[in-house]
Amino acid sequence: MYEPIRAKSVHSTVDGPNPDFPHRSREEELDIQLAGHLAALLAVTDELRATQASADLDAAAERLAEQVSRLRGGRTPVRAPMSGRGGTGAAALHRRALALAGRTLVVAASRADTAVAILAAERMDAHTAALEPRELASH
Repeated sequence: MYEPIRAKSVHSTVDGPNPDFPHRSREEELDIQLAGHLAALLAVTDELRATQASADLDAAAERLAEQVSRLRGGRTPVRAPMSGRGGTGAAALHRRALALAGRTLVVAASRADTAVAILAAERMDAHTAALEPRELASH
């Protein structure tokens, strides 16, 4: 009925995984993704700190930097210098930070990283609270 396959599949190897191709576990991939989301949230937090002085933002930035460093094996994340330029509006930055914190929370939950999940949830609450007076005033 069907002719048997005579050639070896290009997708399977008898010797095991190809040593020339880097393989990562799901946990390693999630750690990389989580570190990326946290680093992006840290960058937006640093932008917010440049536009408005806040002890909450300062503490959040330090906690975010600690978590990024932990996930990247002790490497310190690159930080934006405090310029005070204020190019982007604070509301837009809070909305961006809220979205990033939400993505971070999803990945942290799937990785079962409780410390990052709690931090992300706290940042979501803080950015939501910062947006509420602005959103109510615009309606």
